[in-house]
Amino acid sequence: MLGVFSGRMSFLQANLVCIALVAIDLVTRTWRLQWILRGLEFDVPFGEVFTVNVVGDAASAVTPLRVGGEPTRLAALTQAKVSVAAGVVAILIETAVMWPVIIAAAGWLALIYAPAWWRGAAPDLENTLVSAWPWVLAIIAASVAGWWLARRIAPHASLVMRQGTRRAMAYWRRMPAWPLVASIPLTLVSLAARVAILPVLALTLSTPPEMGPLSFASFLLIYGQLLLPTPSGAGVVELGFLGGAVGDLGVHHRSILLIWRMYTTFVLVALGVLLGIQRYGSVVAAAIVRRRGN
Repeated sequence: MLGVFSGRMSFLQANLVCIALVAIDLVTRTWRLQWILRGLEFDVPFGEVFTVNVVGDAASAVTPLRVGGEPTRLAALTQAKVSVAAGVVAILIETAVMWPVIIAAAGWLALIYAPAWWRGAAPDLENTLVSAWPWVLAIIAASVAGWWLARRIAPHASLVMRQGTRRAMAYWRRMPAWPLVASIPLTLVSLAARVAILPVLALTLSTPPEMGPLSFASFLLIYGQLLLPTPSGAGVVELGFLGGAVGDLGVHHRSILLIWRMYTTFVLVALGVLLGIQRYGSVVAAAIVRRRGN
């Protein structure tokens, strides 16, 4: 992953590469879910699965602890004539494949790059915690509020996921091995594409930071959001990014943060809303995003 990009890039080149990386991430995740559904004997068109994923991405990005994502995808799958039981199995299989790959990638990156990243980032992060303590307290308060809100939402959102679980084993027993095997490289490609966005943007600088530690920081900023209570890790990600977690970006921290957020969050939310409205209609799309399992 790190050896693909070398040397400096112009602003235009970097943005074109980032657009390609976003497309690679979306396409590989669409194939992953489409092939899992095919293994469950549901032949859902690529465009339909693509819409299911981006609508789920939008719901994940705007809800605490991303609790809205999977119930929203399940609701969208039912619009594609996939049974609730099969949808539950498909999402569970996808999750079961995704997390071991993420954990393995985290271990590999940490083993190779974490020490160098910490040596470079620790002084700035420590200074940020000391000088920006009001913001730290505000983020802690927002995180507590996010946990509380997620606990209120989760029982309703998870009800959709629990529907049909009694029949889910019937689909699980019919599942062939090939979608599971194919999902592993697809997940790796998706992960690499997401992580590569920040290093590519950094290559527009006159003196780019080291790509290895920066890739580790990129991984932490992207996948750390899965564990943060605020929507898309809002507040925590920004404080870490601007506080030194990504190393020395000179005077370009804020501009690169904005562009990076655009490609990793805003584009996905916009696609989810637009395609959701186009596919399901404004009323149905809003109901899917807000759905609590009632």
